[in-house]
Amino acid sequence: MEPGSSTLTMTVLMTPDKANFSGNVHGGTLLKYLDEVAYACASRFAGSYVVTLSVDQVTFRQPVHVGELVTFLASVNYTGRTSMEVGIKVVTENIRDKLVRHTNSCFFTMVAVDEQGQPVEVPTLQPSSEDAIRRFANAQERRAIRAELAERYKALKN
Repeated sequence: MEPGSSTLTMTVLMTPDKANFSGNVHGGTLLKYLDEVAYACASRFAGSYVVTLSVDQVTFRQPVHVGELVTFLASVNYTGRTSMEVGIKVVTENIRDKLVRHTNSCFFTMVAVDEQGQPVEVPTLQPSSEDAIRRFANAQERRAIRAELAERYKALKN
């Protein structure tokens, strides 16, 4: 991948130190990897440091077990002025059984910042493939839903 790429893939072998007593990988371990992947994808695209603003729709569809390979497929789906939505699809592979499962998907909102922690502008995403255009449109919808939800939560505080 070249600098400025809007996609990133990372694969990790799940070892016993990442698991609970049932042999399932801790949800917190997966969240840590998700945050690292979102950071790497967004910072490479933006060419700057980034911070996590929010995480949406983290649902663990199926358990991940020790000995499985977990692949994180990340893409910048949308850019605002200083923020980006990074979508991550998690695919788990049981090496012995040759079974591949989609175990999680989620969306991170990342904000580009300078050395003083102040927001900085990010490059404009130019989706060109049919899939990227679909992800961009869906991200715009999620952005509108986030704004509506923020207003509804704000109203609850009164």
